[in-house]
Formats: sequence, structure tokens, C-alpha cells
Amino acid sequence: MSLGPFDRDTPPFFRQGASALTKLLLCTALALFLMVADSRFKMTAPARATMALALHPLQTLLLAPVDAWESLQDYLRGTESARAAESLARRQLVQQAERLSRAEQLQTENQRLRALLELRPALQVSSVSAEVLYEATDPYSRRVVIDRGSRQGVQPGAPVINDTGVLGQVTRVYGLSAEVTLLNDKDAAIPVLNSRTQQRNAAFGRSDGSGMELRFLAANADVKEGDILVTSGLDGVYPAGLPVARVAVVERRGDTSFASVGLQPIAQADSARHVLVLQPLALHEAAQAEAAAAAAAEAASAAAGKLARKATAGAANAANKGAHK
Repeated sequence: MSLGPFDRDTPPFFRQGASALTKLLLCTALALFLMVADSRFKMTAPARATMALALHPLQTLLLAPVDAWESLQDYLRGTESARAAESLARRQLVQQAERLSRAEQLQTENQRLRALLELRPALQVSSVSAEVLYEATDPYSRRVVIDRGSRQGVQPGAPVINDTGVLGQVTRVYGLSAEVTLLNDKDAAIPVLNSRTQQRNAAFGRSDGSGMELRFLAANADVKEGDILVTSGLDGVYPAGLPVARVAVVERRGDTSFASVGLQPIAQADSARHVLVLQPLALHEAAQAEAAAAAAAEAASAAAGKLARKATAGAANAANKGAHK
């Protein structure tokens, strides 16, 4: 006797948990909540820092074959490129010798003028050398990760430079690594000074990450293609005089009262490998002020101790004279 086809559906009695649609809605709501909480209250920052510290050995291990391959390629290029570089370095050394002699003379004159005008000496900002590990995976930002973190003294907001100019600013610091936001990021901004006209302004990263721009600049402002923009040093972060960008395009239109000025960063982030992380200028000045206050307090204490010893010696001499009489 045929028992008929078996029912392959699970009986309602044995179903467990919510439906797939309910689970999808719950996971979506949880993801939105975590994104808003992380954006507003930085709730996941400790977990992200802990995860970055835990994954750092794995990242180093995964980057080891890449570094080994690059080292092998550098070695296999041969001695010909090394000889060409040596010849170029010798020619540059001869050219730099003359510049160095003039620079020493100018430095001596600068020191004498500063002493004559009673100006304070230029700040000597401390720095930490670092190496670029890789570019951040966020497609909507321009960031790189370096191999120095809070354990090496890197602080949030520290400026990052290379041999040509300013690269960006440290925005996230972990234990053994840090994220650097480049100047052409859409959220980047830096105060600049036109080295030709001494006009101050602020440079911002473009929304598409293609470069930088000057915003809200008057249409009749004195700015030309090729002008070099350097840091003004007024923000308390970047030391003054660091190269930032070069004016690439200047557009003046009659339908607006502002000029459209496009900038090209001098430091090329795509080819940067070794960088310097500078201490923020405000922290450096605060440390100098604390050191100066401590030195003044120590000098005052030493002077007070010297006066006290003189007073004690005078009292002792007066007592001895009275005893002899």
C-alpha cells in the first residue's frame, strides 16, 4: 500500500528562531546603530585600536614577501644604476658646496640680526622617522598607514613631511601604527602663505581627491600660476615655511566674485616611502614654556639659597665679633 509522497517541509512545531527577513532587519538596524555610534560617540575606537594592535604582527608578516620582492628588485638592478647615481651625486655635491658656503654666511648674518633685534631663536621641532606601510582601504578618503604609533611618541594631529614638503597630518594613532590623512583628502585643510605676495589663506582638499584648492579667494587677488604656498605657522600645528603646494590653475570668471584656484601638492604621496612625523607646534611651545618656567624657578631658588647663606654667614661673623669684644 502506497503511503504517498513524504512531506519535506519542516513542521511548524519544530521551527526555531525568527525568520530570515526579521534577522536581516535586525542586523541592518544594528549595523546602522553601530555606524552612528562610532561616528558620533567614538564607541568602537578602543576596539579598533585593540584590533589594530592585535593584527599588526599579521600585517607585518603579510608585508614581508612584498618587502623581500622589492629588495630583490632593487638588488637586481645592478651596479649600473648605482654608478649613475654616484655620478649624479658627485655633480650635485659640487653644486651644493657653493650653496652651503653662501648658506653658512646667511645663517651667520641671520643670527647676528636676531641678536641685534632681540628676537627669539627659531623653534627646533622634534621628529620621529617612519615608513609608509600601505594605503588605507577606504575608497572615499586619501590616507596612508605608517609603522609608528603611540609607543614611539606619535600624537594625534602631528604633521607629517618628507624630503619635498608636507604630506598630511596624523588623524588616528594606534599602539604600533598610525593613519595619516593626506593633503588632497576631502576633509583636509591647512593654513598657507604665498611666498611671493605673503598673503595668507587656507588650502583644502578637493572632494574628488584630485588635488587641493583655495576657497573664498577674491577674484582680484594677486595669485599666479606657479606661486609656491608654504605653511604660515599660525595654526599651532605646522611649523612655518614648509612647502605645501604649487598654484596650478587660476580661473577668474565674471559671474562670480571669487576666483577658482587649483593647487598641486608638492609632496607626491604616491611615491612617498620614508617620512618624518613632527611634534605639533603648540605642544612644542608649551614644553618650551614649561622648561623655561622650571629653569626660572630653579634660578630663583638658587638665588634665594645664596642670599640665605650670605645672611647666615653675616650673622655668624657678627656673633663672633661680639664674642671677642
